[in-house]
Amino acid sequence: MPKRRIKLHGFNNLTKALSFNIYDVCYATTLEQRQRYIAYVDEAYNAERLTQILTDVSNIIGANILNIARQDYDPQGASVTMLIAEEPVVSDPNAGLAGPGPLPDKVLGHLDKSHITVHTYPESHPHDGICTFRADIDVATCGVISPLKALNYLIHSFESDIVTVDYRVRGFTRDVRGRKHFIDHKISSIQDFFSRDTQRAYDMIDVNVYQENLFHTKMRLKNFDLDNYLFATRAEDIDARERNRIERRLKQEIQELFYGRNL
Repeated sequence: MPKRRIKLHGFNNLTKALSFNIYDVCYATTLEQRQRYIAYVDEAYNAERLTQILTDVSNIIGANILNIARQDYDPQGASVTMLIAEEPVVSDPNAGLAGPGPLPDKVLGHLDKSHITVHTYPESHPHDGICTFRADIDVATCGVISPLKALNYLIHSFESDIVTVDYRVRGFTRDVRGRKHFIDHKISSIQDFFSRDTQRAYDMIDVNVYQENLFHTKMRLKNFDLDNYLFATRAEDIDARERNRIERRLKQEIQELFYGRNL
């Protein structure tokens, strides 16, 4: 039996914020390969591509784009910010009184609280073959639309070896009787919203603070295939001793990113 929707007094002003840190880890044996890797990810995830990803996210969660700001950086990296609204900004001129657009004060409320952002950070170190690509993504919505609908799409849109996800519901909304509601949907773990293929592919651990409506999940790919982490070379072309060293170094990097500390 479907749950009866809460009858609210006025606008649902709960803020639902979903934040990602997504990491791709790679090993490049030479300086020239490291430079090529950085150039590759910088082009693969430039501002134009990121804009398309965020546009898709907006469509998935049922939001309408108000404004887009994007920038490619020198020497590398990109950022895109979108302001979004739960309802269309421009009303249909043929709709008449039956379908007006949102009032100005309502639009301003969305502008203050609803947005999608992404920032990228390709990096490497001259004294180590490890290269990483990090994408920071925030999806914040105000109203009934939920950023959780975009979870699986975002993970599949990036080369994701390590993912940390935070979800927080802030504020409160009132029903017609004046009772405050600090959350308007059931959730016990972010993991419940992942597709089955994502659940099978990753090891996950939770750190949740239920009384604060704060949910945190860390994810790490289960399978390790060295060829998937080498850039412009193959494991069979590297001698066994060096191959073992590279594999140990990559696994250490993955562990450190997963636990958030040096090991």
